[in-house]
Amino acid sequence: MKNLILSRIQESIAVKQLLLSDSEFLTSLELVVEKSINTFQTKGKMLFCGNGGSAADAQHIAAELSGRFLLDRDPLFAEALHVNSSYLTAVANDYSFDHVYARMIKAMGNRGDILVCISTSGQSKNIIKAAIEAKNQGLWTIALTGKSGGGLAEITDVAIKVPSTDTARIQECHIMIGHILCELVEQKIFGIGQD
Repeated sequence: MKNLILSRIQESIAVKQLLLSDSEFLTSLELVVEKSINTFQTKGKMLFCGNGGSAADAQHIAAELSGRFLLDRDPLFAEALHVNSSYLTAVANDYSFDHVYARMIKAMGNRGDILVCISTSGQSKNIIKAAIEAKNQGLWTIALTGKSGGGLAEITDVAIKVPSTDTARIQECHIMIGHILCELVEQKIFGIGQD
């Protein structure tokens, strides 16, 4: 048991070490942070979508932005698109699950907003459809994926690809990326703790 525990911790560290030396990853994350700051400063919003564990990550990151992360500050408009279960189940039933996020983007997305699409495979049909609809509506799109990026990475404005094919390791990095985003957004917008 102890060996498995140690192995999983070592695997998680190894993926994060790869990110530390990945200049493309660092540049992409800086771009995402800058774009997010600009969006909030111009009264735009960040929307998030994902399935399963990625939906949980979407909700987690949105909550850190809309509630608070490290600072006691005003809320920012950030929302995970799956939180209305009546809407989600109605659209899945009446249309298909592939359309649940795209229809919500069509209803609430505005030019200048951001959609963060979280998919470890980058192949989730409903996430890809959401990204396509977001582009049609004039939103800026971000993919958080695993190593390949899948079809999602090909259609978004920026793709942050975690260099792993292991879902658990990818999701651990996605939440770390979300926390970095939240901290830097807070620092810049609310002017505390800047370096």
